[in-house]
Amino acid sequence: MPRASRRRRTGRWRRALLAAFVTGAVVIPLSAAAQPEIPAPVPAVLPPLTAGTLEEVYAANRANAAEASRMAGADGDDRRAAADRGMADPDRDFLAFDGRGSGQATEVFGDLAHADRVAVLVPGSDTTLDTYGRFRATALNLHRQLTRDAPNSRTAVVSWLGYDTPRTASGTVLTPTRADQAAPHLREFTRQLHTITGREAHIALVCHSYGTVVCGRSASGLAVSDIALIGSPGTGVDSAAGLHTPARVWAARGADDWVGGVPHVSADLFGTTVGFGTDPVSPAFGAQVFAAGGVGHSDYFTPGTASLANLARIVLGATSEVTHA
Repeated sequence: MPRASRRRRTGRWRRALLAAFVTGAVVIPLSAAAQPEIPAPVPAVLPPLTAGTLEEVYAANRANAAEASRMAGADGDDRRAAADRGMADPDRDFLAFDGRGSGQATEVFGDLAHADRVAVLVPGSDTTLDTYGRFRATALNLHRQLTRDAPNSRTAVVSWLGYDTPRTASGTVLTPTRADQAAPHLREFTRQLHTITGREAHIALVCHSYGTVVCGRSASGLAVSDIALIGSPGTGVDSAAGLHTPARVWAARGADDWVGGVPHVSADLFGTTVGFGTDPVSPAFGAQVFAAGGVGHSDYFTPGTASLANLARIVLGATSEVTHA
């Protein structure tokens, strides 16, 4: 068979597979994904974020979380009340908290005011205040790895749930809509981080799953040193150069990650752009591909894994020590 014919057949097969994948998600009744609105106070009025206002900001967000817990409990939502109550713990530090709806929160691990290396974790689908504990665990594991690897360094980790993540069982997860909505907020947040830490601080974005789409949409103009894409369905661009960033771009996927079976293509279906294009771990994308070992989609931050070790090296700037796939 001529090469051109093979390419056309492959393209048709990919588009058909993507269409079937999309249709399977879109036909799920959207009403099934709807959740009752959870009562919560409006977010606290905060002072401008600076190193000097951090304690005031943390205290205001704890108080807001405590009130959100009280309101959720009064409404009979014990699960959300417990989640909010945990966030009101005096040992926890939040730069932002909004208990309304699915919720948003930005938590700090470490001394952010004096950090010269900061990792910002950007989560994927199904991350809400109700499931936040899983996301928090990834941040804790990375922070512990950084402390273990470089005990004398000044590092901090920030878990940024700063957008309304899509549900996996919905068509939204296959489009860039939520990522486009999130991008200006992530750009503004990185600007605020530099206000807190100083312009010389190194910020690395660690983006997981649909969070890699958010990072792809945000990358242009971000003052970050590194962007790490893990478990990515694609970024919405054809290559790392298409991100228009001076940052080092990294990518990894575990051997047991189901995302490897997702069609890495993009198509216009039903009047909507669906899919996210080139696989970031493919040579065609042009990222620096690092070893992740045999981890599954939710296991990149598991202690003892090659993925976590390499992510810590990227955040620390020890790029010569990163092991490659």
